[in-house]
Amino acid sequence: MFKRVLAIIAILFCTTLAWAILGSTILYRTYSLDPVLRSRVNSTWGTEQLQAAPTATYTVGSFHQVTSEEDGKQVTRTVEQHEISLDVDKTRARADLHLDYRRKGLLWYSTYRVHFQGNYQFTNDGAQPRHVTFTLHLPSELAIYDDMAFTIDGKPVAVTNDKDDAYAGADVPPHQTASLGVEYRSQGLGSWRYSFGNSLNQVHDFELLVGTDFAGFDFPEGTLSPTEEHRTSAGWDLVWKYRNLVSGYQIGLDMPEKLQPGPLAGRISYFAPVSLLFFFFVLFMLTALRGIEFHPMNYFFLACAFFSFHLLMAYLVDRISIHLAFVICSCVSVFLVVSYLRLVVGMRFAAVEAGLAQFIYLILFSYAFFFEGFTGLAITIGAIISLFVAMQLTGRIRWAEKFSAGTISPAGLRT
Repeated sequence: MFKRVLAIIAILFCTTLAWAILGSTILYRTYSLDPVLRSRVNSTWGTEQLQAAPTATYTVGSFHQVTSEEDGKQVTRTVEQHEISLDVDKTRARADLHLDYRRKGLLWYSTYRVHFQGNYQFTNDGAQPRHVTFTLHLPSELAIYDDMAFTIDGKPVAVTNDKDDAYAGADVPPHQTASLGVEYRSQGLGSWRYSFGNSLNQVHDFELLVGTDFAGFDFPEGTLSPTEEHRTSAGWDLVWKYRNLVSGYQIGLDMPEKLQPGPLAGRISYFAPVSLLFFFFVLFMLTALRGIEFHPMNYFFLACAFFSFHLLMAYLVDRISIHLAFVICSCVSVFLVVSYLRLVVGMRFAAVEAGLAQFIYLILFSYAFFFEGFTGLAITIGAIISLFVAMQLTGRIRWAEKFSAGTISPAGLRT
C-alpha cells in the first residue's frame, strides 16, 4: 500500500509539472501579444483620453523683430510682446460614457464612446475690447472627433485645428463675459480623465456630470472622488461640484474590465493541482471505505482526464465565449472520468461518488475563479467541508492495517 501511495504522489507531481507548463504557455500567449494587440486597438479605436479645460487668451501689443548674436551670427526672431490669459469663471460640463468592449486574442479591451459637452464663461476685465482666442485642448492625438462644434454666446463659430488643439476667436467687449460652448463625440480606451490645468489650479463655480451606462468602474489613484453619486436604470450619474477649489488633482474614471479569458484560464491551470489533490484524496477515502482496489494506473488515467479540461480550455477560450468554453470542457472531462470508471468499478460509483467529487473539486472550484475576490474564500470553505466529511467517514478506519499488505473491509478489518 505504501508503494501505491508513492505512485499516486508521483502521478500528482508529474501532472503538476504539466499544468505549470500549460499555465505558463497560456499567460505567455496572452501577454506577449498584448503590446501588439493594444497598439492595434489604439490605431483603430483610440487611446486613453484626457480632456483639459479650455483656455482663452488675447495679445497685448504686436509682433516685432528681435535680433541677437548667436555663435558669432546675427539671428532675427519674431516674438510676441505679451499674451494674457482669462480665467474660467464658470464651468458646466457633461460627459456621457458608453462601454463598448473589443476583443483581441485572449484579452478584452475596455473601449468606450464618449459624448462631451461643455459650457465655459470667461470675463474680459480690461477697459478695452479684446480679440480672444479660445483653445480646446483635444484629449488625444490618436482619436476621432465627430460632430465637433464651437459656440460663443450661443452662436456657432468657425473652428480651426492642428494636431492637438481646436481654436475659435471672438471679440469680447470690456467688462463683458463670453460664453464658450464645445461639443464632440469621440472614443477611447481604458480610462477617461478631466484636467483643470497643468499644475495647481484655482477653479470657480465648477460642475461636471459624468453619466455611464455601466457599473463596476473605479477611480484612479490621485484623482478626486465625486461629490454626488446617483444610481440610474442604465448605470450611474457622477457629479463633481465645487464653488471655489484649489487643486492639482484630476477627475478620472477607469473603465471596468471584462472577464479576461487568457489570465483566467492560466490561473485555473495553476490551481489545478490543488483540485486534483482533493479529488485523489476523496477517491482514496471512498475506496478505503468500500474496500475497492485502485491501481496507480487508474489514478494516472483520471489525472489525464482532469488535464484534458485545462488543455481544451486553453485553446477554446480564444475562439468562443469563456463561459461556453467552460461548459464544454467540463462536459468532456466528466464524460472521460465517468465512462472510464464505469469499466473499472461500475456505473453507480462512477456516476455518483466519483462524478460528484469531480463536479465539486474540478468544476465548482474552477468556477470560483469567475468571481474576482471570492476565489480564495470559496476554495477554503470547500476544503474545510471536505476535511470534515472525510474525518467523519474515516474516523473508524485502522490505518495501520490499511497500510499493511492486506486490504480492509468497510468495518476496518483485514481480509
